[in-house]
Amino acid sequence: MTSTRAGAQSVAGPSVAGPPVAGLATQALAAVSQSAQSHVRAAERLAEAGRFEDAYHRLRRAVSILDTGPEGPQPVRAELDRLRREHATASEAASRDHLTASYNRRYLDDRLRALLNEPRVSGVGMTLAMADIDHFKQVNDRWGHPFGDRVLQRVVRELDAALGSISGAFCARYGGEEFALVLPGLEPGDAIALCERARQRVDRANWLELDPHLRVTISIGVAHSAVHPPDVEKLLAEADLLLYAAKGAGRNAVAFRVESGGVALAGPASARRDIPQPTLF
Repeated sequence: MTSTRAGAQSVAGPSVAGPPVAGLATQALAAVSQSAQSHVRAAERLAEAGRFEDAYHRLRRAVSILDTGPEGPQPVRAELDRLRREHATASEAASRDHLTASYNRRYLDDRLRALLNEPRVSGVGMTLAMADIDHFKQVNDRWGHPFGDRVLQRVVRELDAALGSISGAFCARYGGEEFALVLPGLEPGDAIALCERARQRVDRANWLELDPHLRVTISIGVAHSAVHPPDVEKLLAEADLLLYAAKGAGRNAVAFRVESGGVALAGPASARRDIPQPTLF
């Protein structure tokens, strides 16, 4: 693990700026009321500043004023549709990590806040896992950072495949070679089993395609909170603590807490001895 994990910053995607809203045809502007014109001009300024959502709402107001027929004012509607598409594209790009295409820390923080009051979370609680690539520094030191970037991208593909079509579940790059797996609405046992499958996918991936001497494994800490709403910061800290326990137990393992509060390992690693027992956070 690298030193970036403790205070990892959001790894945001590239800045996306859309072109300014095209000026409406002169004949269309001549027909609109002064109020509608002010909304259109305000939308132009907002779009130029990259504030697509605000610009979209301004154009909606203009359309509302102008919408006197079944088709409405076509120049304004065309701009409205274009702006809506640009806003969706910009929002998606801003939520993705530019290197791995996984969600980034900004999206993770926003989505966790949004999940707090969802019914599936209030029903069975929230499970959050932290996964970290074992000995990743050695990969970078031996093969170089561009090669390490390819390893990161492959690990993300395996994690995404393990999550499959589970509703609401997603992977986000937390920082460096560490990733958060958000598993809302899953029972703790199901979440642990899913993380063990993710560990196995990475362990069994054909890394020889990248280099004959390469082997990549991950360690995962799985934390669950039945409290509603869950304390997200404590959940993240607990998952990170259990991640360290998995590494301390020999790596390539999934660590979780049993009902008594002790730490256990999932799958074949459960037979290991000397499993660290960090204090419950």
